[in-house]
Amino acid sequence: MNKRLAILSRLLRYPEAELRADLPDIAAAIPGAGFRADLVPRLLRLPRRLMQGDGLDREEEYVRLFDRGRGTSLHLFEHVHGDTRNRGPAMIELAQVYEQAGYALDARELPDFLPLFLEFCAVAPDEVARNLLSQCAPILDALHARMIARGSREARLYAVLLAATLAEIGSTPAAKADAEAERSDAEEFAELDAAYESEPVVFGPESDPDREGARAKVAAMIQRLRHFRGPSANAR
Repeated sequence: MNKRLAILSRLLRYPEAELRADLPDIAAAIPGAGFRADLVPRLLRLPRRLMQGDGLDREEEYVRLFDRGRGTSLHLFEHVHGDTRNRGPAMIELAQVYEQAGYALDARELPDFLPLFLEFCAVAPDEVARNLLSQCAPILDALHARMIARGSREARLYAVLLAATLAEIGSTPAAKADAEAERSDAEEFAELDAAYESEPVVFGPESDPDREGARAKVAAMIQRLRHFRGPSANAR
């Protein structure tokens, strides 16, 4: 299995409670998965962001970024065929690629849904995965550029996932975040560190008899994330 593609697939999914519960383990796996060195600290920002604050806010950010308009849709063929009749045959062809490789499709998701596509590439033979990623590289590059153009913090964080996907075939996205955006990221995480230190987080009502245990778990999670960021991440 390609662990890098499996991680990217997971992080590109809707940040519901189940995913948020897995984020410490996902963050723990990133440094040792073999990502390009400069991508590791940038990839660790998204799990940290998704664990910050109210989960409903993170879900709303995801919907606002990916589900409102075609420009940043996570459905690959949306960027090629739109709603034309050509999209149906393309879906069938991609589904057949999955089935021929013995991959069982999730009936709830369309074959061109990027997280599903990457999940398949993670378990497909290397040659098959590389061929598929190469074919959709122009789509991924265009999607990355549109997300950078959005200028929002969450768009930049998700854009890193696309950059990491392109890196799997030795490609680099054309669009880059400007220096001001990078500085704002650094400022954000410095403020987040301060907030974590000054305000302990409690899950559940104050009457919860295990509230001290919850605080301890959150504190341990924070320490793990700081460790995984490493010296290079702290310097950004």
